[in-house]
Amino acid sequence: MYKTIAETAKHIHMPEEQVMRYVLEGRIHAVDDGEQFLINSQQFDTYFEQLTQLKHEIDLWKSTPIPEDIDIKDED
Repeated sequence: MYKTIAETAKHIHMPEEQVMRYVLEGRIHAVDDGEQFLINSQQFDTYFEQLTQLKHEIDLWKSTPIPEDIDIKDED
């Protein structure tokens, strides 16, 4: 099943202009039927889930404190 730019934007709560820009940049794959761009729903949902998971992992990595190195000595 294919979705239009408007349907995809509504589905992911993003402005249509931004979705269109992503399509034109090649970040979202779409098919041009001559009148509009159509996005494969299943392929996009998989991509969007992976992107969401990656963002979560990056946030987790950023929030993990750097452990103290036991070899560092205080030089006071």
